[in-house]
Amino acid sequence: MGAARRRRGTAVGLFGAALLVAGTVLTPVGAHAQPSPTSGGHSAEHGDDDNQGDHGGRDGGDGRKGDHGKGKPGPSGSSSPSSSPSSGPGRRAEPPLVSGGSDSPTTRPAPDTGAVLAGAENGPEAAAPTAQGLQQALTAALADKSLGTVTIAVADAADGRLLYGSGENTPATPASTTKLATAVAALSVLPADTRLTTRVVRGADPGTITLVGGGDPTLTALPADQVQIGGQPADADTAPASLEALARQTAEALKAAGTTTVRLDYDLSLYAGNPQHHNHDAANIALVVPLMVDEARSDPRSREDAPARVADPAGAAADAFAALLAAQGVTVEGKAKSAAGPAAAEAPVLGRVDSPTVARLVERLLTTSDNQLAEAIARQVALAAHQPASFEGAAAAVTQELTRLGVPMTGVVLNDGSGLHPGNAIPPAVLVRLLALAASDQHPALRPVLTGLPVAGFTGTLNKRYGTGSGAADAAGLIRAKTGTLSGVNTLAGTVVDADGRLLAFAVMTRTTAPADTARAAMDRIAARLTTCGCH
Repeated sequence: MGAARRRRGTAVGLFGAALLVAGTVLTPVGAHAQPSPTSGGHSAEHGDDDNQGDHGGRDGGDGRKGDHGKGKPGPSGSSSPSSSPSSGPGRRAEPPLVSGGSDSPTTRPAPDTGAVLAGAENGPEAAAPTAQGLQQALTAALADKSLGTVTIAVADAADGRLLYGSGENTPATPASTTKLATAVAALSVLPADTRLTTRVVRGADPGTITLVGGGDPTLTALPADQVQIGGQPADADTAPASLEALARQTAEALKAAGTTTVRLDYDLSLYAGNPQHHNHDAANIALVVPLMVDEARSDPRSREDAPARVADPAGAAADAFAALLAAQGVTVEGKAKSAAGPAAAEAPVLGRVDSPTVARLVERLLTTSDNQLAEAIARQVALAAHQPASFEGAAAAVTQELTRLGVPMTGVVLNDGSGLHPGNAIPPAVLVRLLALAASDQHPALRPVLTGLPVAGFTGTLNKRYGTGSGAADAAGLIRAKTGTLSGVNTLAGTVVDADGRLLAFAVMTRTTAPADTARAAMDRIAARLTTCGCH
């Protein structure tokens, strides 16, 4: 019986990995194949440079860099339309949610989709773990001295009930698990099919055209055959907008009007405030401006974890655009400069390209822990909330939207959307509430938060964790979680399938002087313990 129960749990857990393999999604009524959305003007010529997970933009491991070298993720699974913590160790469950370093192999065999789908049908019927059972299962793993100060929360993902906690209401530095807050707020306030548009319009002065930044850091200047997502070609859903396509459209419109020589300026009026992050290092993150190409990487083909970034992302994007116009037979006189003011709303549009949908972008920023993209998405939340599109405005807008969703915000401090800021604070109970919201049937628009989580041992920043020698290898494929690393800080928050096939939400937050890889492995063993028992 126990072996059969465990096999069922394994099948359910591997369902997360199968989402990536088979394009299958969860809905309130089961599993189905997710059809590809229409492109809606989105250029599918190039792949989404989800390479960010391979070469930069991640939460830091030396005080600013993080999760580096933790894998080369492929595209995340499709999203689908497919709960409330208490306090103290072994706390009572609250009512259901009602508010609107290890050396792992780089590749693993793909899960068997048929077995996964069959097992997934039975998981929700399993009994929930008890506080006593969880405490017994986790005590030894939580006592690992490499964890330093550790707090934890475990909840039933089906209804959000807190099942177990220790220090779960104590604010801790979240590092890149901050991105869960950004992602939930964005998908709640923005339609999932929202795309970020980069335009070229007639300028205010005769003979001038204006490149208008729309806040899309994934806009690429690379040819289609050189753009990859985690080392693999992109598909139509994740392919980024093409600067070359924008130049071609613009050149065709200009030549149709008899113009082959122009002056170029660029409009950065979409964003407000200081563009430099508190922990700016021109590697993990560039200046946060609404116009850039290839996330402002100096070498857009770089596979480094934290690549060098250009000092002037907007100027570099304008220069690249001018060069592409020249290739289309349109000469740009002089050097492009920042426009004196915002482009007129009625200015004739000469060309436009659109990013992947916000749902796809959210999946990417979670899978690869992409700082640049997280800050861009946070600013979209600010704009939707009629706040300034700045670090401060974005933090206020995310806080406002999470409060509206019923997330308990006591002790929560947000200074950015990426988690690079060491002054952020989130209790573990809040992280599991965010995950439970994403799993709730009441909030199907939030499902990309779950499908975007890295799969242990398979994708994203968990690709090289849960491997041989980690003490957690048996949990590979059973855990999907967002990672976080800053100097002395390691966090892990996600979902796990227990031995009964029941989906749990968990958050482990640590502050320690132990090496980051050692602390991460200890956290992985905590999550792995949740997969090995029903904990009744």
